[in-house]
Amino acid sequence: MDRKLFLKYLAATTGMITIGSFNRIGESLEEQDITMPVLFVGHGSPMNAIEDNQFSRRWAALGKEISTPKAVLCISAHWLTRGTFVTAMDKPQTIHDFGGFPKALFDVQYPAPGSPLFAGETVKMVKSTQVGLNHDWGLDHGTWSVVKNMYPDATIPVFQMSIDYGQSMQYHYNLAKELSELRKKGVLIIGSGNMVHNLGMVAWDKMTADNYGYDWAIEMNEIFKKNILSKNDAALIDYIKLGPGAMLSIPTPDHYIPLLYTLGLRDDKDQASIFNDKMVAGSLNMTSVSFSHQLLNGDVPVINGSDSTQVDSSSLKQ
Repeated sequence: MDRKLFLKYLAATTGMITIGSFNRIGESLEEQDITMPVLFVGHGSPMNAIEDNQFSRRWAALGKEISTPKAVLCISAHWLTRGTFVTAMDKPQTIHDFGGFPKALFDVQYPAPGSPLFAGETVKMVKSTQVGLNHDWGLDHGTWSVVKNMYPDATIPVFQMSIDYGQSMQYHYNLAKELSELRKKGVLIIGSGNMVHNLGMVAWDKMTADNYGYDWAIEMNEIFKKNILSKNDAALIDYIKLGPGAMLSIPTPDHYIPLLYTLGLRDDKDQASIFNDKMVAGSLNMTSVSFSHQLLNGDVPVINGSDSTQVDSSSLKQ
Protein backbone atom coordinates (compact mmCIF):
# COMPACT_ATOMS: atom_id res chain seq x y z
CA MET A 1 0.00 0.00 0.00
CA ASP A 2 1.46 3.37 -1.00
CA ARG A 3 1.60 6.33 1.36
CA LYS A 4 -1.51 8.14 -0.03
CA LEU A 5 -3.66 5.04 0.17
CA PHE A 6 -2.41 4.35 3.68
CA LEU A 7 -3.33 7.89 4.83
CA LYS A 8 -6.82 7.54 3.33
CA TYR A 9 -7.26 4.22 5.13
CA LEU A 10 -6.03 5.70 8.40
CA ALA A 11 -8.44 8.64 8.13
CA ALA A 12 -11.38 6.33 7.46
CA THR A 13 -10.68 4.09 10.43
CA THR A 14 -9.46 6.54 13.06
CA GLY A 15 -12.92 6.81 14.64
CA MET A 16 -12.96 3.06 15.28
CA ILE A 17 -9.63 2.80 17.07
CA THR A 18 -9.62 2.52 20.85
CA ILE A 19 -7.42 5.38 22.04
CA GLY A 20 -7.43 6.98 25.50
CA SER A 21 -10.97 7.97 26.42
CA PHE A 22 -12.61 6.56 23.28
CA ASN A 23 -14.13 3.13 22.83
CA ARG A 24 -16.49 2.56 19.90
CA ILE A 25 -17.59 5.15 17.36
CA GLY A 26 -19.08 8.21 19.06
CA GLU A 27 -18.48 6.94 22.60
CA SER A 28 -16.12 9.05 24.69
CA LEU A 29 -15.59 10.14 28.27
CA GLU A 30 -15.35 13.83 27.40
CA GLU A 31 -17.78 16.19 29.13
CA GLN A 32 -20.45 17.75 26.94
CA ASP A 33 -22.32 21.06 26.99
CA ILE A 34 -25.53 19.66 28.45
CA THR A 35 -26.22 17.73 31.64
CA MET A 36 -28.34 14.67 30.95
CA PRO A 37 -31.63 14.23 32.82
CA VAL A 38 -32.18 11.58 35.47
CA LEU A 39 -35.34 9.45 35.42
CA PHE A 40 -37.11 7.39 38.02
CA VAL A 41 -39.41 5.09 36.09
CA GLY A 42 -42.19 3.01 37.56
CA HIS A 43 -41.83 -0.02 35.31
CA GLY A 44 -44.75 -2.13 36.55
CA SER A 45 -45.63 -5.33 34.70
CA PRO A 46 -43.13 -6.79 32.21
CA MET A 47 -46.01 -6.72 29.70
CA ASN A 48 -45.48 -2.97 29.40
CA ALA A 49 -42.49 -3.90 27.27
CA ILE A 50 -44.70 -5.13 24.44
CA GLU A 51 -48.09 -3.53 25.05
CA ASP A 52 -49.16 -0.26 23.48
CA ASN A 53 -50.47 1.64 26.49
CA GLN A 54 -50.19 5.02 28.16
CA PHE A 55 -47.03 3.99 30.00
CA SER A 56 -45.11 2.57 27.05
CA ARG A 57 -46.15 5.52 24.89
CA ARG A 58 -44.74 7.97 27.42
CA TRP A 59 -41.47 6.03 27.51
CA ALA A 60 -41.31 6.16 23.72
CA ALA A 61 -41.93 9.92 23.79
CA LEU A 62 -39.13 10.40 26.33
CA GLY A 63 -36.70 8.73 23.95
CA LYS A 64 -37.48 11.44 21.40
CA GLU A 65 -37.52 14.36 23.86
CA ILE A 66 -34.21 13.67 25.61
CA SER A 67 -30.95 14.51 23.84
CA THR A 68 -29.48 11.29 22.49
CA PRO A 69 -27.28 9.85 25.25
CA LYS A 70 -23.86 8.32 24.74
CA ALA A 71 -24.97 5.49 27.03
CA VAL A 72 -27.75 4.54 29.44
CA LEU A 73 -27.05 3.43 33.01
CA CYS A 74 -29.95 1.69 34.74
CA ILE A 75 -30.29 0.87 38.42
CA SER A 76 -32.94 -1.83 38.31
CA ALA A 77 -34.96 -3.28 41.18
CA HIS A 78 -34.24 -6.72 39.73
CA TRP A 79 -30.46 -6.92 40.21
CA LEU A 80 -29.81 -7.43 43.92
CA THR A 81 -26.30 -8.36 45.00
CA ARG A 82 -23.90 -8.53 47.91
CA GLY A 83 -21.56 -5.70 46.99
CA THR A 84 -21.95 -3.23 44.14
CA PHE A 85 -21.30 -4.19 40.52
CA VAL A 86 -21.63 -2.75 37.03
CA THR A 87 -22.08 -4.79 33.88
CA ALA A 88 -19.01 -4.49 31.69
CA MET A 89 -19.56 -6.82 28.74
CA ASP A 90 -19.68 -5.76 25.08
CA LYS A 91 -22.92 -7.63 24.39
CA PRO A 92 -25.22 -7.97 27.42
CA GLN A 93 -27.80 -10.72 27.26
CA THR A 94 -31.54 -10.04 27.50
CA ILE A 95 -32.65 -11.61 30.78
CA HIS A 96 -36.21 -12.90 31.10
CA ASP A 97 -36.38 -12.84 34.88
CA PHE A 98 -40.10 -13.61 35.34
CA GLY A 99 -42.60 -16.39 34.86
CA GLY A 100 -46.21 -16.95 33.85
CA PHE A 101 -46.27 -14.49 30.95
CA PRO A 102 -47.02 -15.10 27.24
CA LYS A 103 -44.39 -16.56 24.96
CA ALA A 104 -44.25 -13.28 23.04
CA LEU A 105 -42.64 -11.66 26.08
CA PHE A 106 -40.03 -14.40 26.40
CA ASP A 107 -39.26 -14.03 22.71
CA VAL A 108 -38.21 -10.41 23.16
CA GLN A 109 -34.52 -9.71 22.62
CA TYR A 110 -33.00 -6.29 23.18
CA PRO A 111 -29.53 -6.52 21.59
CA ALA A 112 -28.16 -3.14 22.72
CA PRO A 113 -24.38 -3.05 23.12
CA GLY A 114 -22.88 -2.72 26.56
CA SER A 115 -20.40 -0.06 27.58
CA PRO A 116 -17.16 -1.36 29.06
CA LEU A 117 -15.84 2.21 28.71
CA PHE A 118 -18.45 3.82 30.96
CA ALA A 119 -18.49 0.81 33.28
CA GLY A 120 -14.78 1.35 33.88
CA GLU A 121 -15.34 5.07 34.39
CA THR A 122 -18.05 4.33 36.96
CA VAL A 123 -15.66 2.13 38.92
CA LYS A 124 -13.14 5.00 39.02
CA MET A 125 -15.74 7.56 40.13
CA VAL A 126 -16.96 5.69 43.20
CA LYS A 127 -14.60 6.15 46.13
CA SER A 128 -16.79 5.10 49.07
CA THR A 129 -16.88 1.41 48.13
CA GLN A 130 -15.31 -1.01 45.70
CA VAL A 131 -17.39 -1.48 42.56
CA GLY A 132 -16.82 -4.73 40.70
CA LEU A 133 -16.99 -5.35 36.95
CA ASN A 134 -19.58 -8.01 36.12
CA HIS A 135 -19.56 -10.01 32.89
CA ASP A 136 -22.39 -12.44 33.66
CA TRP A 137 -25.61 -10.52 34.32
CA GLY A 138 -26.88 -8.53 31.33
CA LEU A 139 -30.10 -6.50 31.02
CA ASP A 140 -33.01 -7.59 33.21
CA HIS A 141 -36.62 -6.62 32.52
CA GLY A 142 -36.45 -3.63 34.85
CA THR A 143 -34.08 -2.18 32.27
CA TRP A 144 -35.07 -3.49 28.85
CA SER A 145 -38.84 -3.20 29.30
CA VAL A 146 -38.35 0.56 29.59
CA VAL A 147 -35.33 1.21 27.37
CA LYS A 148 -36.75 -0.95 24.58
CA ASN A 149 -39.60 1.54 24.26
CA MET A 150 -37.34 4.57 24.53
CA TYR A 151 -34.70 3.38 22.07
CA PRO A 152 -36.22 0.60 19.95
CA ASP A 153 -33.26 0.52 17.52
CA ALA A 154 -31.04 -0.84 20.34
CA THR A 155 -28.03 1.13 19.13
CA ILE A 156 -27.29 3.08 22.34
CA PRO A 157 -24.99 1.29 24.82
CA VAL A 158 -26.75 0.17 28.00
CA PHE A 159 -25.20 -0.98 31.26
CA GLN A 160 -26.53 -1.68 34.75
CA MET A 161 -25.46 -1.04 38.33
CA SER A 162 -26.55 -3.54 40.95
CA ILE A 163 -28.21 -2.81 44.28
CA ASP A 164 -26.19 -3.95 47.31
CA TYR A 165 -29.21 -5.25 49.18
CA GLY A 166 -27.50 -5.43 52.56
CA GLN A 167 -26.88 -1.69 52.73
CA SER A 168 -28.93 1.12 54.28
CA MET A 169 -31.13 3.54 52.37
CA GLN A 170 -28.65 6.32 53.17
CA TYR A 171 -25.86 4.26 51.58
CA HIS A 172 -27.67 4.11 48.24
CA TYR A 173 -28.53 7.81 48.31
CA ASN A 174 -24.91 8.75 49.07
CA LEU A 175 -23.50 6.37 46.46
CA ALA A 176 -25.66 8.00 43.80
CA LYS A 177 -24.01 11.36 44.42
CA GLU A 178 -20.69 9.88 43.35
CA LEU A 179 -22.17 9.10 39.92
CA SER A 180 -23.14 12.69 39.12
CA GLU A 181 -20.25 13.32 36.69
CA LEU A 182 -21.70 10.66 34.38
CA ARG A 183 -24.56 13.05 33.61
CA LYS A 184 -22.05 15.58 32.26
CA LYS A 185 -20.40 12.91 30.15
CA GLY A 186 -23.58 12.09 28.24
CA VAL A 187 -24.98 9.21 30.29
CA LEU A 188 -28.72 9.01 30.87
CA ILE A 189 -29.27 7.46 34.32
CA ILE A 190 -32.53 5.63 35.02
CA GLY A 191 -33.75 4.22 38.32
CA SER A 192 -36.31 1.52 37.52
CA GLY A 193 -38.69 0.23 40.19
CA ASN A 194 -42.00 1.29 41.77
CA MET A 195 -42.69 3.47 44.82
CA VAL A 196 -45.86 1.57 45.72
CA HIS A 197 -45.20 -2.12 45.10
CA ASN A 198 -47.10 -4.70 47.15
CA LEU A 199 -47.62 -7.78 45.01
CA GLY A 200 -49.19 -9.66 47.93
CA MET A 201 -52.17 -7.28 47.95
CA VAL A 202 -52.76 -6.92 44.21
CA ALA A 203 -56.43 -6.85 43.19
CA TRP A 204 -56.07 -9.18 40.21
CA ASP A 205 -59.67 -8.58 39.17
CA LYS A 206 -58.84 -4.86 38.82
CA MET A 207 -55.77 -5.20 36.62
CA THR A 208 -57.49 -3.52 33.68
CA ALA A 209 -59.26 -0.84 35.74
CA ASP A 210 -57.98 2.66 35.07
CA ASN A 211 -56.17 4.27 38.03
CA TYR A 212 -57.54 1.91 40.69
CA GLY A 213 -55.77 2.16 44.04
CA TYR A 214 -56.49 1.32 47.66
CA ASP A 215 -56.92 4.33 49.93
CA TRP A 216 -53.56 3.79 51.63
CA ALA A 217 -51.80 3.42 48.27
CA ILE A 218 -53.33 6.61 46.90
CA GLU A 219 -52.40 8.46 50.09
CA MET A 220 -48.80 7.24 49.96
CA ASN A 221 -48.52 8.10 46.28
CA GLU A 222 -49.39 11.70 47.19
CA ILE A 223 -46.97 11.72 50.13
CA PHE A 224 -44.15 10.40 47.99
CA LYS A 225 -44.78 13.04 45.31
CA LYS A 226 -45.03 15.85 47.85
CA ASN A 227 -41.69 14.93 49.41
CA ILE A 228 -39.97 14.48 46.05
CA LEU A 229 -41.14 17.81 44.70
CA SER A 230 -40.39 19.70 47.93
CA LYS A 231 -36.89 18.15 48.01
CA ASN A 232 -37.50 16.50 51.37
CA ASP A 233 -35.04 13.70 50.65
CA ALA A 234 -34.49 12.96 54.34
CA ALA A 235 -38.13 11.87 54.73
CA LEU A 236 -37.86 9.61 51.68
CA ILE A 237 -34.64 8.03 52.90
CA ASP A 238 -36.21 7.30 56.30
CA TYR A 239 -39.49 6.22 54.72
CA ILE A 240 -40.45 3.94 57.63
CA LYS A 241 -41.39 7.05 59.60
CA LEU A 242 -43.94 8.06 56.95
CA GLY A 243 -46.48 5.80 58.62
CA PRO A 244 -48.20 2.42 58.19
CA GLY A 245 -49.07 3.21 54.57
CA ALA A 246 -45.36 3.31 53.79
CA MET A 247 -44.86 -0.19 55.12
CA LEU A 248 -47.79 -1.45 53.04
CA SER A 249 -46.37 0.31 49.98
CA ILE A 250 -42.83 -0.94 50.58
CA PRO A 251 -43.03 -4.41 52.18
CA THR A 252 -39.53 -4.96 50.78
CA PRO A 253 -37.33 -2.07 49.58
CA ASP A 254 -36.03 -3.57 46.31
CA HIS A 255 -38.39 -1.58 44.07
CA TYR A 256 -38.07 1.58 46.17
CA ILE A 257 -34.26 1.84 46.29
CA PRO A 258 -33.90 2.93 42.63
CA LEU A 259 -35.83 6.10 43.56
CA LEU A 260 -33.15 6.95 46.12
CA TYR A 261 -30.46 6.80 43.44
CA THR A 262 -32.32 9.35 41.34
CA LEU A 263 -32.85 11.62 44.34
CA GLY A 264 -29.15 11.47 45.14
CA LEU A 265 -28.32 12.43 41.55
CA ARG A 266 -30.56 15.52 41.55
CA ASP A 267 -28.63 18.80 41.43
CA ASP A 268 -29.58 22.41 42.22
CA LYS A 269 -30.50 23.19 38.61
CA ASP A 270 -32.85 20.25 38.14
CA GLN A 271 -36.57 20.77 37.79
CA ALA A 272 -38.63 17.82 38.97
CA SER A 273 -41.80 16.77 37.21
CA ILE A 274 -44.17 13.83 37.42
CA PHE A 275 -45.33 11.51 34.64
CA ASN A 276 -47.26 8.23 34.33
CA ASP A 277 -48.99 9.12 37.61
CA LYS A 278 -51.40 6.18 37.82
CA MET A 279 -52.38 3.48 40.29
CA VAL A 280 -52.62 -0.14 39.11
CA ALA A 281 -54.58 -3.03 40.67
CA GLY A 282 -54.91 -1.41 44.06
CA SER A 283 -51.41 -1.84 45.46
CA LEU A 284 -49.08 -0.74 42.66
CA ASN A 285 -48.27 2.65 41.16
CA MET A 286 -46.55 3.69 37.96
CA THR A 287 -45.68 7.18 39.19
CA SER A 288 -42.43 8.37 37.65
CA VAL A 289 -40.24 11.45 37.94
CA SER A 290 -37.86 13.31 35.66
CA PHE A 291 -35.08 15.53 36.98
CA SER A 292 -33.85 17.84 34.26
CA HIS A 293 -32.31 21.28 33.81
CA GLN A 294 -35.03 21.93 31.25
CA LEU A 295 -38.54 20.52 31.39
CA LEU A 296 -39.15 17.73 28.91
CA ASN A 297 -42.04 18.01 26.47
CA GLY A 298 -45.15 16.55 28.05
CA ASP A 299 -43.89 17.06 31.59
CA VAL A 300 -45.93 19.20 33.93
CA PRO A 301 -44.10 22.12 35.55
CA VAL A 302 -43.97 22.19 39.33
CA ILE A 303 -45.20 25.44 40.83
CA ASN A 304 -43.05 26.76 43.70
CA GLY A 305 -41.28 23.44 43.91
CA SER A 306 -44.12 21.73 45.76
CA ASP A 307 -47.32 21.45 43.70
CA SER A 308 -47.90 18.01 42.20
CA THR A 309 -49.96 17.85 39.02
CA GLN A 310 -51.06 14.44 37.78
CA VAL A 311 -50.28 13.41 34.24
CA ASP A 312 -52.06 10.70 32.30
CA SER A 313 -49.79 9.59 30.18
CA SER A 314 -35.27 -12.91 47.04
CA SER A 315 -32.62 -14.35 46.09
CA LEU A 316 -29.39 -12.40 45.92
CA LYS A 317 -27.48 -12.67 42.64
CA GLN A 318 -24.01 -11.60 41.66
